[in-house]
Amino acid sequence: MADTTATAAGLGARLDRLPLSRFHRRLVLALAGMILFEWVETYAFAFVAPALRAEWGLSISGVALIAGIGQLGAFAGGVLGGYLADRLGRRRTMLGFVGVYCAATFLCVVVQAPWQLMLTRCAAHVGAQGMAVVAIVVLTEFVPATARGRLQTYKVAVGSLGIPIAAWAGYFLVPQWSWGWRLVFGLGLLGVVFAWLIRRWVPESPRWLVARGKPEQAEEVVRSIERQCGVRPDGEQAARPSAPPARAVTSPAPTATDAPGRPRLAELLRVPHRRRFLTVSVMWVAGLLAYSAFNTWTPTLLSENGLELSDTLLLSAVLATAAPLGALLALPLIDRWDRRATQLVLGTLTAATLLLFGLVRDTAAVLVLGCGVSLLFQMAVPFLQVYSAETFPTRVRALGSGTANALSRIFNFAAPMLVAALFTGLGYTAVFAFLAALSIVGGVVAVAFGPRTTGVSLDAGESSERPLTARESTHS
Repeated sequence: MADTTATAAGLGARLDRLPLSRFHRRLVLALAGMILFEWVETYAFAFVAPALRAEWGLSISGVALIAGIGQLGAFAGGVLGGYLADRLGRRRTMLGFVGVYCAATFLCVVVQAPWQLMLTRCAAHVGAQGMAVVAIVVLTEFVPATARGRLQTYKVAVGSLGIPIAAWAGYFLVPQWSWGWRLVFGLGLLGVVFAWLIRRWVPESPRWLVARGKPEQAEEVVRSIERQCGVRPDGEQAARPSAPPARAVTSPAPTATDAPGRPRLAELLRVPHRRRFLTVSVMWVAGLLAYSAFNTWTPTLLSENGLELSDTLLLSAVLATAAPLGALLALPLIDRWDRRATQLVLGTLTAATLLLFGLVRDTAAVLVLGCGVSLLFQMAVPFLQVYSAETFPTRVRALGSGTANALSRIFNFAAPMLVAALFTGLGYTAVFAFLAALSIVGGVVAVAFGPRTTGVSLDAGESSERPLTARESTHS
């Protein structure tokens, strides 16, 4: 066990010392491109829902049911993807879920009835979410600690282009033909190109290989990456200055739960992982519920509030275009300040903007405030993604972050019905007051209970649930 821990720490330190290079750029491109088309498929329903209501005579509750069933699929994909990634490997699991996603997306294009769309959307969400949770972990485990947030943000910025692509495709295609919504769903199939790039450019995680008792294979992967980065295989600089080493905190001796073996869900509710798992779960549940409800329901609620379908789709497309810009705005902040405090500030600003959005009716005000909400929501996404992955030790990193993410999907299953009930019973403004309250929860919980992770090595503090001391926080 001591040898395994020392090997993992040594390989991790070598990865943290590497300068950013073509290997890291390819890694981000392959993962971000796949996420882009996953987001096209995920958010396409929001922009085709008004057309489906007209074609199939769906009620608001019918739209909510289709959206909710998709969230059940995302829950299954998140838990299963996290478990298999820790059990079978990051790369193999990610490619398997990409295959599921592509097959299900094709079926979404050819469905003929609402019940068929429910089944195919559920399967598509299984594949998309399984792939997405592993992609977060893969990028976290390969990137130097000082650049984890920045590269995760680039991935989110590129991936979130899928939202405006789906929105503008909905605006231009859905009103033109009765079958235009099928073309919007079909855009997700282009993700197969980036699936091929993942197969070519993304190796298995050396951190996972060591955790599974395969140090020789891990060494081979790290040496290959070092050569691509212009660094000698022994980890010393060959051609140019390396990135500054990660600032590490002292970690106590590993516990029995860090030993190699099959990861189990029950471990997440026991020391040393319980507090971190519960903290990250609340962050995912509150944040994703508010985020997805705003993106999914805004077109339909605006339409119900009196706007024409074409105007609704145009406003929604403009709001969605702000999403990638929001991720880019996170770049100067994500590796500089404590991620927990920054999330609290972003949540507070988002809540205030949502409250104003729910009160106005003027089209120009809706546009300006809606863009503000989209920017703030998307700024928070890379913070949440990188924080949830770097909080857990390698052995249960995918299972912990994936399950926390997946739990938010269960709540999202009920959220569409809850939003529909709020809108029917209390009106338009009450929906956005509810989303505003949710937006602030994650930051409060992170500051109160979460560990500091910004700039800290993944190998530091893995087996302890105790909060960092003041001295450790200073050094981290």
